[in-house]
Amino acid sequence: MTDLSIRTLAGALSLALACGVAVAQSGASSLKPGDHIAAVVNQDVVAASEVNQRYERLRAEARQRGETADPEALRKQALEALIEDRVIVTHARENGNRVDEPELDRVVANVATQNRLSMEQLRARLKEEGIDYKRFRENLRDQMMTERVREREVQGRIRVTDGEIDQFLAEQRKQRAGGLQLNLAQILVTVPEGAAESVVAERRAKAEAALQRVKAGEDFAAVAREVSEDGNKARGGEIGLRQADRLPDAFVDFVRDLKSGELAPQLLRSGAGFHVLKLVQRRDGSEGGNLVTQTRARHVLLRPSPQLPAELAARRLQEFKRAIEAGRVSFEAVARDNSEDGSAPQGGDLGWVVPGAFVPEFEEAMNALPVGGLSDPVVSRFGLHLIKVEERREVEVDPKQLREQARNALREQKYEDAYKEWVRDLRARAFVELREWQ
Repeated sequence: MTDLSIRTLAGALSLALACGVAVAQSGASSLKPGDHIAAVVNQDVVAASEVNQRYERLRAEARQRGETADPEALRKQALEALIEDRVIVTHARENGNRVDEPELDRVVANVATQNRLSMEQLRARLKEEGIDYKRFRENLRDQMMTERVREREVQGRIRVTDGEIDQFLAEQRKQRAGGLQLNLAQILVTVPEGAAESVVAERRAKAEAALQRVKAGEDFAAVAREVSEDGNKARGGEIGLRQADRLPDAFVDFVRDLKSGELAPQLLRSGAGFHVLKLVQRRDGSEGGNLVTQTRARHVLLRPSPQLPAELAARRLQEFKRAIEAGRVSFEAVARDNSEDGSAPQGGDLGWVVPGAFVPEFEEAMNALPVGGLSDPVVSRFGLHLIKVEERREVEVDPKQLREQARNALREQKYEDAYKEWVRDLRARAFVELREWQ
């Protein structure tokens, strides 16, 4: 597991929020003049103004989805969500490890640094957004305690038996048995989205020239290092041995009749551009043993907020994608400047990961990408992601490590249900008093 497994990622995301507009409002509610109490939750309150803000956000999201929501049901949903937030944060204050001032100072300084602000500029930005600096600090403290308590208590509820691991591994072996494995190498000449016909023709000619050089006897790897525009060019374009069902269908169909070592005689056109493909190795899946596919990916994360609805976050990620594909900016630069998680300083690099390291919706999107490919916006419980696959490789793992990877994957599969059960239990034990305020 990498340091950015999805459980560790959860903590990093909460502490790497962009200042001001993306600060979570999960701290103690301070009633403004003329405001009312909508609910008392343990030792905290939910203000009527908060319910109205959450209601407006939910209504806007429903409108963007083309849905007509019942106002009364939507207002009830807004109030319940805020009560749930308060139940969790008050529980964390009572049961979480204390966050001392020096530790909180470091977190606040990190928020400023990630947003390229000095502490003075951070204070000024918060003031512009109407956020009290002291409350900003307390919100961060609550988030830190909440993440720690949630990690400890939810993980403590998850049990994975040896029998479940045996079944998981047996299913994996069954999927591999008789399955085709391919090791492809490619030379990719990209074509920008919406490119003019003249540009498409120029890119096709470049790819065709590369194909003819290989056909004439030049080394495929050497031509790939010189011409290719994908993340594997340094390795001569080699993608690595992978299950055929984890490669793009167009690639598999294109090389289906080739033998190991053969070059595809024509170019393949895809959404990414023009590909020169070579089948380096073909292997029956039953020969795979304990091979595991590792992926090295990058991502940009945007967390929806009242000021950045999910729809707007998706549009921003699409704009980033178009700029990257057009060559106007690198993925690394976009991640460093915009991503709201702990991988931002590394250009969004998540390192080498094994199957089961990430939440299913993220991993499914990542696995569907070819090396060098960019995803459309991907929604997970942590926000919206733009994903790029840098490299893939097949590694042999020992049985003990394989079982541990299976255990981690099963724990991740069970996490969502365990979290919902934990929240239900906290809600049932909490003191909640609803007030008349409308």
